[in-house]
Amino acid sequence: MTLAFGQQMLAIPGPSPAPERVLRAMHRGSPNIYDGELIDMVPGIVEDLKTVACTRHDVAMYIANGHGGWEAALTNVLSRGDHVLVLATGRFAQGWRGMAHRLGVTSDMIDFGTDGPIDPARVAEALRADDGRIKAVLCVQTDTATSIRNDIEALGAAIRQTGHDALFMVDCIASMGCEPFEMDNWNVDVAITGSQKGLMTPAGMAFVFFGPRAAQAWQSADCRTGYWDWSLRATPEVFYNRFCGTAPTHHLYGLREALTMLVHEEGVRAAWARHRVLARAVWAAGDKWAEGGVVRPNVRDAANRAVSVTTFLMEGHDAAPLRDWCEKKAGVTLGIGLGLDMTQTHGAGLFRIGHMGHLNAHSLLGTLACIEAGMKALNIPHGDGITAALNVIAQAA
Repeated sequence: MTLAFGQQMLAIPGPSPAPERVLRAMHRGSPNIYDGELIDMVPGIVEDLKTVACTRHDVAMYIANGHGGWEAALTNVLSRGDHVLVLATGRFAQGWRGMAHRLGVTSDMIDFGTDGPIDPARVAEALRADDGRIKAVLCVQTDTATSIRNDIEALGAAIRQTGHDALFMVDCIASMGCEPFEMDNWNVDVAITGSQKGLMTPAGMAFVFFGPRAAQAWQSADCRTGYWDWSLRATPEVFYNRFCGTAPTHHLYGLREALTMLVHEEGVRAAWARHRVLARAVWAAGDKWAEGGVVRPNVRDAANRAVSVTTFLMEGHDAAPLRDWCEKKAGVTLGIGLGLDMTQTHGAGLFRIGHMGHLNAHSLLGTLACIEAGMKALNIPHGDGITAALNVIAQAA
């Protein structure tokens, strides 16, 4: 017998569960790609994407995952031999740095470790000491390996106060639509996200938002290529140019439905608030589990925790048996760990809970209860996390 038979719960940090409405919108025949409803639908998608990013500037859409968004952002503003400053709080800023190196861009990196956020004062100090080499500052708002949340507003203010003209480029792949992000108000020049997390659409599309300073840098960027060039995508002369060829037709129908839910029905700021409450329930459970001396959230200070994913450490235990129990016995798939020492492919003593996108109280509480049941079944010491999570939900509701 298995209690996993029935509706499965995907609790990994992306792709997040796609709403049935989104999947139904995609379940259709291919449309006319030259005229009609598809072409008419896209300008509204563009405006809604800008609403999610809190920008009045441009957005380019790509048939790609988040890594494609990284490359698109880099190639449109940098030249071979340029130098960037990378701010790391986990694996993903380092991955973006590696992509820059393959394009012929050099870098310095400030590594802030794996359990705390970027310090804006240290970044400002580095920029004040720079002799003009640094062309861009790269960072991640939410690192899905460590689940650290970086304060982009404070960082943007610190960068601008130095008077340095480096572009400020932010990976929002695991945060946009979940976490407050205000591109224009926070002095961000380039922002990147993907379809598969807070935007609740299957993986396959990337979005790069860019402001006027980035558009200016584009004019001299010699890393530009025909496919990644954002100029025609953002302001196409004909629809064909928007995707450098055939559009991702079915993804666009799904995205249209997802943006209707996020922007026009719930509201972006309401979605931020919902994610915040659900995250607090996860944190409350995790902090109580930690009383058993084995399982604890990676980020100790709740002020620095991401609202879309939480990474857990298991002291002296391999997390694989718990992940296996949850999936095979209870129908809940948890995220694998990404080694926080950056030398492991999959952290043995780590698991991650994704709590982003199409998620509400009953689905989250069910996930947490199954994890706690797994701990009990496997004799992993833990405190009463479920009561703590219930209290958060009850008080918020």
